[in-house]
Amino acid sequence: MSTEKPLLLDTVANAAVDYKGRRVLRSNSGGWRSAYFIIGVEVAERFAYYGISCNLIMYLTEQLGQSTATAAENINTWSGTASLLPLLGAFVADSYLGRYRTIIIASCIYVLGLGLLTLSAMLPSISTSNYMDTSKVRLGSSELQVNLLFISLYLVAVGQGGHKPCVQAFGADQFDGEDLVECRAKSSFFNWWYFGVCAGSSVAMLIVSFVQENLSWGLGFGIPCVVMVIALGVFLLGTRTYRYSIKEVKSPFVRIGQVFVTAIKNWRAKPSEIVIEEEACRTLPQHSSEQFKFLNRALQDRVCTVNDVEEAKAVLRLVPIWATSLGYAIVFAQTSTFFTKQGATLDRTIFPGFEIPAASLQFFGVLAMVFFIPVYDCIFVPIARAITTKPFGITMLQRIGTGMLLSIICMVVAALTEIKRLKTAKEYGLVDMLDVTIPMSVWWLLPQYVLSGIADVFTMVGLQEFFYDQVPIELRSVGLALYLSIFGVGNFLSSFLISFIEEATGGDGKDSWFADNLNRAHLDYFYWLLAGLGAVAFAAYLYFAKSYIYNNRKSTI
Repeated sequence: MSTEKPLLLDTVANAAVDYKGRRVLRSNSGGWRSAYFIIGVEVAERFAYYGISCNLIMYLTEQLGQSTATAAENINTWSGTASLLPLLGAFVADSYLGRYRTIIIASCIYVLGLGLLTLSAMLPSISTSNYMDTSKVRLGSSELQVNLLFISLYLVAVGQGGHKPCVQAFGADQFDGEDLVECRAKSSFFNWWYFGVCAGSSVAMLIVSFVQENLSWGLGFGIPCVVMVIALGVFLLGTRTYRYSIKEVKSPFVRIGQVFVTAIKNWRAKPSEIVIEEEACRTLPQHSSEQFKFLNRALQDRVCTVNDVEEAKAVLRLVPIWATSLGYAIVFAQTSTFFTKQGATLDRTIFPGFEIPAASLQFFGVLAMVFFIPVYDCIFVPIARAITTKPFGITMLQRIGTGMLLSIICMVVAALTEIKRLKTAKEYGLVDMLDVTIPMSVWWLLPQYVLSGIADVFTMVGLQEFFYDQVPIELRSVGLALYLSIFGVGNFLSSFLISFIEEATGGDGKDSWFADNLNRAHLDYFYWLLAGLGAVAFAAYLYFAKSYIYNNRKSTI
């Protein structure tokens, strides 16, 4: 008697298995016990990534001699690639290797890239006076050093491509969505996941950037490499506690792709086929049968099931939300480039004899996230829940939209601060004195960093949960890859904007908006432009969000 009852209560409803392929019980697998291992490895990965990216613009401009605009373009292109590769990593994971194996392989590639990056920074410079490419790189470094740098950076991008979509999806898989207690825990998981991400990145911004600028760039890149090796070991320690999803026999990519192919093939339907389609449509939910009706034609041949069509429609519904989030992604790309260069011109003295690195200013944005995530989860959600009677306080799309609005305000504040910086430089006659610090405190930049951080708590976490929740179960790695691709495309768009504006405003010997001498540049114009683009994207987002039909009713109640 006593042995059967716990078995029934503990059986995982979503048919998860352990590392040996056996059915698992809630009492001895998954949940927070497993999530801690997975959050730990993500904290380390974010530490490693931001240990590279947060100060990369200073390395490219000061160590390799690139212009400000070129360095920003290179960073945006690299960041964009790193954020788009998760689409490939998710495809491999969901179709072939599974999330667990993909994480291990990706982590090994990540470590290799970090190791080569450390080596490239330790190579001695060969030339000190030549220009490898006057428009791109001034060589105080050898061609080998430059090539090795970019090879290692893109190896890190490949590693992130397999790591990012799988780790978070694998962590969320540890909670059973069919169990009420674990379902609520899963919602909190996304908040505390981002809290861990912020903790890892904030430590990197403070410690690693200081080591890079004051001790050694080689040591500064080597520390993230060691941390990733330790993280891989921690992840492997949790192997016996994880829940693993059972793979479907037919790939979800094949199923959904077949729906689109069949719908196109049956574009001109015969009367007899239309009857079959109408009969099948009666089993679809009312709202779904009317939306994207052209996909219903896939039911005519009885090759695709009603469930296949539903999954295809769920993926298609994400497209407008994905597209209208790009305005936010372009704003997000500025924090590690132009915000940092702004800070490098200001008075960064904390106390006599100690000056913080410009890249460390990003810490204040992360600090705002670390502080606000518990406030959101423990204070904002309960208050909103009491007002709206929704279990999660506000819907995922409302959360995303709030962050978008804050990002527009952030750009307005950044533009006003830049106007103040330029005015101060002119007042003190420092416009052409590049080596002299402008007598304006770096704390003037604090509001834009804080607003950026709070916006991330709403939009970044909201997008993660939204793209995980609104895709078919077997495609959740792809869902998170789609979320990451927003920022990949956003980085590419930012790079394109910078390149276009540089060409348009820098001709005939004039100083462009992104002149190397920031005192003659016009970052304020760029920030006003981004605020306008963000406002247009936000208006489009509101239009599509208002008519969005959630794939899972639990998301709206």
